[in-house]
Amino acid sequence: PEFLKEGDAVEDCLRPDRIVIGSSSERAVAVLRKLYAPFNRNHERTVVMDERSAELTKYAANAMLATKISFMNEIANIAERVGADVELVRQGIGADPRIGYHFIYPGAGYGGSCFPKDVQALERTARGVGYEARLLGAVEAVNHDQKTKLFELISRHFDGELKGRTIALWGLAFKPNTDDMREASSRRLMEALWAAGARVRAFDPEAREETRRIYGERDDLALCEHAWDALQGADVLAIVTEWKAFRSPDFARIRAALKTPAIFDGRNLYDPAAVEEAGLAYYGIGRGRSLRVAR
Repeated sequence: PEFLKEGDAVEDCLRPDRIVIGSSSERAVAVLRKLYAPFNRNHERTVVMDERSAELTKYAANAMLATKISFMNEIANIAERVGADVELVRQGIGADPRIGYHFIYPGAGYGGSCFPKDVQALERTARGVGYEARLLGAVEAVNHDQKTKLFELISRHFDGELKGRTIALWGLAFKPNTDDMREASSRRLMEALWAAGARVRAFDPEAREETRRIYGERDDLALCEHAWDALQGADVLAIVTEWKAFRSPDFARIRAALKTPAIFDGRNLYDPAAVEEAGLAYYGIGRGRSLRVAR
């Protein structure tokens, strides 16, 4: 199986974490070892196993990463209800080397072609052999609900009155460094906003054309050439994809551009105190005004 991350395929090919070979043929294994030898010089990265084990390894790897994301989103949702800052919690648990910091960032849900498909496929495979994979079902259910999070926060901010509002979105792709919109959180957010009567002004460095291909030309969608263009005439700003270009914006400029200055940070990019000091309301995932209990 391949373990190439979208947006990092060349790097992952040249410097693989592991090279998993599933085969019952000694000749095939020998050929693949020779083929991958240039990428396997520093230390042995090849793991040879039977075909079934290799297939399950692929599914299990993506399911584990998806589980970490959904687990952290569960913790963020609990944090909001008990008055905790999930970023501090993340730092506290990530410092444990048994847990680590990888894939424990709460957000607006995972998307793309791999995690949703592989979690669902592994759950169906288990069901097909008479086993109910309850954890996998929960991972997918949590992720499905998490994609409504930004809409719920925006709706709460406006007391449910979204008709006629304009929402600026920074980020459309399911993750940075790609134009892939498959299962993207932005799609659920935009569709919910449109259903509520709101308009969307959106910017993404790569995914504008893909968004136009999916939704066509609409009166309630403006795809902007620049991030700052998306703020023109907008009431609030939602961060949906964690592109590096969005990480250190001019908050004073954002405040001046928005009609009702507020940021809905679906990837927890910003420090809530810094945003609030700049005169904007800050709603994060398990941070800022998203907390339902005063700290």
